[in-house]
Amino acid sequence: MSSIWRGRLGISVFGEASGPAIGVTVDNLPPGEYIDTDMLRFQMGRRLTDRTGLVTGEAQMPSIMSGIQGCRTTGSPVMALITNNEFHPDESGNAPLIARPGNADYTGAVRYKGFNDLRNDGHLSKKLIAPLIFAGAICAQILERRSIYVGAHIAQIHNIKDTPFDPVNIDRDGIVQVRRKAFPVISDRQGVKMRSDIARAGSCGDSLGGVIECAVTNLPVGIGSPMFDGLENTVSQLIFGIPLVTGVEFGAGFKAAQMIGSQYNDEFYADDHGYVKTRTNNHGGILGGITSGMPLIFRASFKPNPTLGMAVNAIDCTTLENTVTGENSAELPCLIPSYVPAVEAAAAIAVLSHIADYPNF
Repeated sequence: MSSIWRGRLGISVFGEASGPAIGVTVDNLPPGEYIDTDMLRFQMGRRLTDRTGLVTGEAQMPSIMSGIQGCRTTGSPVMALITNNEFHPDESGNAPLIARPGNADYTGAVRYKGFNDLRNDGHLSKKLIAPLIFAGAICAQILERRSIYVGAHIAQIHNIKDTPFDPVNIDRDGIVQVRRKAFPVISDRQGVKMRSDIARAGSCGDSLGGVIECAVTNLPVGIGSPMFDGLENTVSQLIFGIPLVTGVEFGAGFKAAQMIGSQYNDEFYADDHGYVKTRTNNHGGILGGITSGMPLIFRASFKPNPTLGMAVNAIDCTTLENTVTGENSAELPCLIPSYVPAVEAAAAIAVLSHIADYPNF
């Protein structure tokens, strides 16, 4: 089971949902970088939401075991642990493996020959976004001291859409403003509609999916390389490490297939300060795998939470008999709000990994 990502940085996520701890190791961070632990705690808390998607409060701060002293990175790997306060030794014995629809119970059991931890999805659990968020929050702080900002918002839940980012003029203030909201949308009116839709689905024991849009501003030109080391390659790989992701698109994305070339192409021009820009940003800030200097814009789609608050048909993998699983009312009917900081984290890791060897970084 590979949970190690290696670019110029290295990210290793470890642990299982019902084990004593989960955590992350971040390798090859630049030394001497100041890390604001209050901001780390704030970012970790953004993944904790109520049943309507509203952020509920502060999260447990991971225990930093190495790599940071006196709020400064030391150059050695940063390792952090998030302890499980509800940990109990496994007493499940030979509990049957029930393959629930939409979950990785069946595929995981076949891939790991039935030896994988089945409690609360084990290493495949949605809880494993927490270490990723921690790693990304560190990377985001390092980027922000270079005036590079990463931010995301809920672009869509079910069939309700938020106002999109302005792909040409998104700035720091727009990113920070959304980040500090308890429900991260640009249009609060649309946010109210989304929360009502989430509550309605939850009352029926059902769930909703959606789309998260992410932007990175003030990126210098020339980051990334064709063909397999493009910035969009790296972003996509990290985004697909987040559970429930079904797709990623950059700029105009799949809408580009409906355009003709003269509509899609973004015309270059030199502004009054001598900077080269494009009048539109259908390319999403990346051309040939390399940043253009325009904002990086991408969207990630997520399927609905497959664990429902209702009884569903399933199969017992031990006996291969059809069965029915009980309802799980503890599951959130929509995970999109809690995944916003995870998308930001993936983008921050990807950008910092690419920019680390950029001249004058």
